[in-house]
Amino acid sequence: MKKQMSKLLALMLAGVLTLSGCSGSTSGSTSEEGSSQETTTEESGETSASSENAISDPVIAKLATRELETFNILYSQSFSDFENLTNMIDALLEVDTYGRVVPAIADEWGTEDDGHTWTFHIREGVKWVDVNGNEKADVTSYDFATGMEWVLNYHKNESSHTSQPIEMIEGAEEYYEYTKSLSKEEAYALTADDNSKFQEMVGIKTPDANTIVYTCNGQKPYFDTFATWAGMYPMAQGMVDELGVDGVKAMDNETYWYNGCYLMTSYIQGNEKVFTKNESYWDTECTRFDTVTIKMVESNDVAYQLYQSGEIDYVDLTESNLTTIHNNTDHEYYDYLVELPAQKYSYQMHINFDKNKEDGTPDTNWNTAIANLAFRKSWYYGLDLTEYYKRTNPINPMSCENEYYCMKGLIYTTDGTDYTELVRQELGLPEENGETMTRLDATKAEEYKQQAIEELTAAGVTFPVEVDYYISASNQTSLDSANVLAQCFSDSLGDDYVKLNIKTYVSSATKEVYTPHLQSITINGWGADFGDPQNYLVQEAYGYDNALYSADYSNINNMTETEDNKALFDAYREYTALMEAANAISDDQDARLAAFAKAEAYLIDNVLAMPMYYNVSWCLTKIDPYSKMNAMYGCQNDKMKNWDTNVNGYTTEEIQAIAEEHAQNQ
Repeated sequence: MKKQMSKLLALMLAGVLTLSGCSGSTSGSTSEEGSSQETTTEESGETSASSENAISDPVIAKLATRELETFNILYSQSFSDFENLTNMIDALLEVDTYGRVVPAIADEWGTEDDGHTWTFHIREGVKWVDVNGNEKADVTSYDFATGMEWVLNYHKNESSHTSQPIEMIEGAEEYYEYTKSLSKEEAYALTADDNSKFQEMVGIKTPDANTIVYTCNGQKPYFDTFATWAGMYPMAQGMVDELGVDGVKAMDNETYWYNGCYLMTSYIQGNEKVFTKNESYWDTECTRFDTVTIKMVESNDVAYQLYQSGEIDYVDLTESNLTTIHNNTDHEYYDYLVELPAQKYSYQMHINFDKNKEDGTPDTNWNTAIANLAFRKSWYYGLDLTEYYKRTNPINPMSCENEYYCMKGLIYTTDGTDYTELVRQELGLPEENGETMTRLDATKAEEYKQQAIEELTAAGVTFPVEVDYYISASNQTSLDSANVLAQCFSDSLGDDYVKLNIKTYVSSATKEVYTPHLQSITINGWGADFGDPQNYLVQEAYGYDNALYSADYSNINNMTETEDNKALFDAYREYTALMEAANAISDDQDARLAAFAKAEAYLIDNVLAMPMYYNVSWCLTKIDPYSKMNAMYGCQNDKMKNWDTNVNGYTTEEIQAIAEEHAQNQ
């Protein structure tokens, strides 16, 4: 580890300062709470939230649609799960308020060969405990090997989270395919012990209980950012032995083994969760709460009422509530409006190219229309989403504008240029000025519309083309936003051309909508698992079984190529080739990013998916959003550790000053 040791020591020192200071950052929560200034308790020697204005037992509201679905972080790909689970279990590394990787369960790490192999040292004294805080076992290197064996075992994890390790870790794909060939019973019996088939086949070795070595498929200089990703978390073999594989799949807060900041000591599904400080937590210098109570609510309007009554400590403001407060200088909360930093998720419109009708037969009219490039380009140049942005940010709507697939701030060139700037240049978009949407072009939109009408009419398509968009039947906020989106389609493209139909599902979008291929479009956000564009762009790759969007949303992987859709398949093949060529560059970061920018620009120019928005919202808060972990990758931004709080709430002026100081120190 000599080559990276000076960098490593600097990061370790930065980590000590961060962990003993007051940091942490969250993204994408309906309600969030924070920590406080620090004092030391004589009993435990750790800091606690007990200053005059700090909150020791915050209460947080979250939407009922964001209920926890699984206790297995190795299986979940949902931030609704991560915002809970990352408080209960720790990874090798974590992030600070600036998104930099810092020590967690690994106290040292590095590479001696420019990213081909990476060695992590597991700190001493980290414990697994049960829901009552009773010690179960030490956390060792074997737990991280067990976690990855679970991920790559087809029968244990059902292909979830496999695309990243298959792309990154030597032998991962071979092991995944090997487990697919086994019976369920045979696969269930596999472990990651030293002499196991897993360590024989996969580039993961555990020379001792405190060391784990990963061998990558080529040089992966960003692999340490990957160590914050959900699929790299540990799993105790002792827990698997105790519960059985099916028991792990069905585990709850009472059977779960913890090594994180908190224990979930109470869980009433759809109602309330209580997190209690883990007294055996390894980081004795950090600031945590005594308890955190999560209340599930049906809407942000309900959460706003609870904030007004003092029952919760944070609320995301709806368009209506924000406008009401902002337009009344005498309002009690006028001076307390806080614009949050952009969340880590880049939202896109994902197109289903293989749609079915509700009776299960192909929706030929839609499938033929959407396979036409001119039809898709008329949307790209014509669909004005300004009013839709106002649903999130009516005061500063254009801060939500998104012209890219990858998230801004994910990665930079060696001269400090944001990667998305390279994409802008490839697309030929004008420089952004914060006011004018950069992709809109009325002339081009009309030209492509007329071209599409001519070509599609000849192909037998009837107009208007019906666009089926599904939302939760019980979510009024989603309905209001969908109605605004429908109006955007009508105003921008014309009712004679397309018509957005708002449809609903009852409980599971996956089971009721995506599996039967009923949707025309889906709006979904992706947050990177590690600091590289590949993690975003591989999700749209053609022919990749584990690429989320091409396999489960666009359904291009499941389609049959015909003469009518050959151009669409050609575009997917070309995009995938460009993405793979970029990913093959490992020795020149700037060349790698430039190549990825070409691939991303091709994806956008061919409207295989369409960038939609960033979530830049407003809130009322008693926590400092800039004291939270803040990375554009990984899953840890909701970890309730080292958060600063003020029981009186933060004013607009206070947060602006904090934001400026944070930017200066970045």
